[in-house]
Amino acid sequence: MAGATLISPTATFRGVAPAIDEYKMEEQLFTPINFYVTHKFSDDFAMGISVNNPYGLGTKWPTDWVGKYLAVETEVRTFFANVSIAYKIVDELSIAIGGSYAYGDVTISKYSSLSPFNADAFVTLKGDASTFGFNAAIFWNPIDKIRLGATFRSESTFDFKGDGTADYPAQFEGKIPTGNISASLTTPMNLTFGGSIKAAENFMFSFDWQWVGWSSYDKLEVTYDNFLGEDGQPYVSTAERNYTNSFIYRLGTDWGISKTFSLRSGIMYDFSPVRTEYVEPSLPDADRIGFNLGLGLEVADGFNIDVAYMYLMFKERHVYHSAVSYTDGDSGFNGVYNSSAHLLGLNLSYKF
Repeated sequence: MAGATLISPTATFRGVAPAIDEYKMEEQLFTPINFYVTHKFSDDFAMGISVNNPYGLGTKWPTDWVGKYLAVETEVRTFFANVSIAYKIVDELSIAIGGSYAYGDVTISKYSSLSPFNADAFVTLKGDASTFGFNAAIFWNPIDKIRLGATFRSESTFDFKGDGTADYPAQFEGKIPTGNISASLTTPMNLTFGGSIKAAENFMFSFDWQWVGWSSYDKLEVTYDNFLGEDGQPYVSTAERNYTNSFIYRLGTDWGISKTFSLRSGIMYDFSPVRTEYVEPSLPDADRIGFNLGLGLEVADGFNIDVAYMYLMFKERHVYHSAVSYTDGDSGFNGVYNSSAHLLGLNLSYKF
């Protein structure tokens, strides 16, 4: 199976409170990919390989907007390659384990105020890293019409290395941190329980609950390896994040209208891991509800096309007591965020 998803997010910000000026995030289109192949070596032993982008996306705001000292352009991409092996203990019970190699890159651009001077520096940070992780799963088919399962995916820590550059007036030469940089980012641990019920010969109902350990992301700390601070040590820029662990609930249906055509639908609710006081424009996150429709069509013997559409509707996020400073003289980036996203997925699969 191979495919991609087109993701078109939108967001607006009204503020900074008490002002109600509205600023709109620039339109972008993201295209995460997925590839899967599985093979059964025997009735009891199978292997699977996957390549996908489980974490990523980004935001892009106008260069002259009120939050330019917090975010102008932010993008994170990750590519995970995973190999898993599965073993059927008995007909009703299987287990699996696997390992993954991951590569990630990040770009962060924003302005930095050179207060008390009436000047700004445009700062760009770029870096990449690779890391490893592991996963495990269990599958149980207690009776013919019910299937249950659980999966676990470990944390993966990326130790990014890269460069920091800045555009600024010439008189500030040597006073703005630039050069080699390093930073760490730990993607969250995931634990998912799910199942399906075959309610009729051609109708299946599915559900799952996912726990995401986002507390692994407590701060964004960038070290400028070659730029020394007043204490003679490498200068460190720190932004508190303090994410919390979160949950996702999903329900789905699969209706086999004919032997070659299936109609699917689903709904999900995803709790945001971002505390209200730490919401900021590089990731204007909020609790969200998602609605999706899909269809599967067997166009030839063993060859299938699957198409899905999802609309993500984020709750309006009001920030009253922001802990995010956006200039030297302003301590709270208070305001209202509204966000949504459209997702369109296409997958092609073939069974040998």
